[in-house]
Amino acid sequence: MARVAIVTGGTRGIGRAICEALKSDGLTVVANSAKKEEKALAFSEETGIAAYKWDVGDHQAALDGCQRVANDVGPIDVLVNNAGITRDGTLLRMSFEDWYDVLRINLGGCFNMAKGCFPGMKDRQWGRIVNIGSINGQAGQYGQANYAASKSGIHGFTKALAQEGARFNVTVNAIAPGYIDTEMVAAVPENVLEKIIARIPVGRLGHAEEIARAVAFLASDGAGFITGSTMSINGGQHMY
Repeated sequence: MARVAIVTGGTRGIGRAICEALKSDGLTVVANSAKKEEKALAFSEETGIAAYKWDVGDHQAALDGCQRVANDVGPIDVLVNNAGITRDGTLLRMSFEDWYDVLRINLGGCFNMAKGCFPGMKDRQWGRIVNIGSINGQAGQYGQANYAASKSGIHGFTKALAQEGARFNVTVNAIAPGYIDTEMVAAVPENVLEKIIARIPVGRLGHAEEIARAVAFLASDGAGFITGSTMSINGGQHMY
């Protein structure tokens, strides 16, 4: 029986590319989305991948959603925590709601989804969790105190949970993408984007498929000795 993977924020951008990569590797893939149902339906019609709607930042909704997928499709073997939002602004302008919402969804969503999936992985003695962090969680970014904190938190969460999962053959890793040619980056003003690209040694934005291939590897049997790791995929923009 094919392993079951769930990708949060899976209906567009990096999440969609991850869904398609995992499906091409033979996994049964489910996408989670908080978007409008008509968009999820269009995604499913285009890809043949089922889409389920819930807010990963809502603890009970995430637990219920994981159980629903397990009942409908099968036990979840691979979890990709990709869902994330931005609410940019300097600290002086940032509201508490903008701070809280980003932490609730970006970091809280990882906790909520892991709570829904990790126990079953432990019981079956096999699992893969891949968390999508960010270059801005590693290096920081002006006007993104909330986003940078949430993504930096993901990197710490990954290392801690990896230690808990190791003896159960459950690996937990993170990927820290740089600037990728998604809708989110496309919304950046052109003059700002030009300055960003000028700071990337390879001279271009990354592609969602490049992130997806790395996720597919970390989700495979061949990556069983990799855990607690953060893979930076940023064209050389941030090295350490």
